[in-house]
Amino acid sequence: MFEPVKVGFGQYLADFYASLVATTQPMTEYLERGVAKSIVWAPSRMVDAAEEMLASWQRNDTDSAPTQSAKLPVIFVAMDQSYTPTGRDFARQIANSMKVIMPGDTKQRLFGLRTVFGDIRTQLVFAAADEPTARSLAAQFLNFIDAVPNRRFGYSTTFAGISEDWVATIESPDIPAVAIRTGMKNVVMLAVDITIKAQIPIYDAPKAGEPNDGLGVPGTDDPAGYPVVVQVNFDDKALNLQTSVSANSP
Repeated sequence: MFEPVKVGFGQYLADFYASLVATTQPMTEYLERGVAKSIVWAPSRMVDAAEEMLASWQRNDTDSAPTQSAKLPVIFVAMDQSYTPTGRDFARQIANSMKVIMPGDTKQRLFGLRTVFGDIRTQLVFAAADEPTARSLAAQFLNFIDAVPNRRFGYSTTFAGISEDWVATIESPDIPAVAIRTGMKNVVMLAVDITIKAQIPIYDAPKAGEPNDGLGVPGTDDPAGYPVVVQVNFDDKALNLQTSVSANSP
């Protein structure tokens, strides 16, 4: 359900990577390496498995270059498995299904819509072989999210073949980068915790065998919508007047 948020945050991190400025010699190589070999998704345990993640990263020699086996610096990113509904002081979920027509649906089908609004704890670990590089990466990230346009990021969801754009918010950019104590020599790790507040739509459509509008196939990626009133007939016996009003009437 929250995969679109993960994809959107991945693009957000790519934008951050593009904004980095090399302030140490290791960062020069880091910026030449490319984002795919510089920022890595990790298991949700994060800090508890920091050493394990780094060891696994160092063993996975993607570029087959013996002089770069350590591959430092690197940024690990993970989203926690837990889920917390966003507080009502920030936003409200749509808990009762409401009938909507999705913008851009050429068939104008009627679907049900609920939304979940949740807090997603996300952690970044900045690992480097020296303290100045680790601090620079963490400091530049915290500077990046402090910019007003960067306190949110977009993501897309798809239902019935129609994509919709949504926006997630990063809660409070005033956060520290905390040192992770490890038994590894010549490795500095700083962890940053952020909370992403994201809204996810849950659409529903008639199931097979239920009344529908006939504009799709229930249970597929092109579902039928709920039945709608397409015409109302009036028959006034007193005035002997018959009138019809259709959905397409002006």
